[in-house]
Amino acid sequence: MKYLTGGKLLLLLLFFLAGPLQAAPAEKPKIKDDGPGLTIPSLGNDHIATIESPHPPYNSKPPTSGPHVPMVARWGIYRSPIPNELQVHNLEDGGVLIQYHCKNCDDMIQKIEQLGKEYLKKAQEEKKKVERSRYEHLIVAPYPGMDSVIALTAWGKIDKLNEFDEARIRRFIEAYIGIDHHPRRSE
Repeated sequence: MKYLTGGKLLLLLLFFLAGPLQAAPAEKPKIKDDGPGLTIPSLGNDHIATIESPHPPYNSKPPTSGPHVPMVARWGIYRSPIPNELQVHNLEDGGVLIQYHCKNCDDMIQKIEQLGKEYLKKAQEEKKKVERSRYEHLIVAPYPGMDSVIALTAWGKIDKLNEFDEARIRRFIEAYIGIDHHPRRSE
C-alpha cells in the first residue's frame, strides 16, 4: 500500500476542501416553492418523436412540463409561436418563456422584447467570464389563444399578466432562469 507524502496529502486535502482549480461556473439558482407564479403539477419529462406525436394534453396554457421533442428552440426573440412540444424542452433545460397574445399592442411587445434583449445581452457579457450563463435561457414569443395578455412560464410555474409589469416579469425570470430540470440519475 502506498502512503501519501506530506505535500501530496496537503494537495489532496486542499482539493477536497476547496474543490478543483478552475473557472467558477455561473451562480446556480435554487428552486423555491414559494417563488413567483403558480405551481402547476408536473406532467413529467417524457420525450416524443415529433411535435405531431400523440401525447396526453398539457395541464396549462402555455405548458409548463410534459411530453416534448428531444431538441430545443434557439434561445432568443421570436415573432412566430413556438410549438408546445418544442418549448417544453426549453423549460426543462432551465428556460423561461415570456409569451404574449394581444391585438394592437406594439408598444407592449416592444417593451417585452427590449427586456428579453437586455437579458440576452447580460448572458453574452457573462459568457466572457464563464462558459455558460443562466441568462441565455430566455425566449420571447407570441402565443395565440391564451386567456391572458402575457404568460411567464418556467418548469412547473406559470404567471399570467394582463398588462406589462416589468418588476413582476424580472422577479419571475430571476427566480427560475437557468435551473435544469432533467431527471437525476443515481450513480
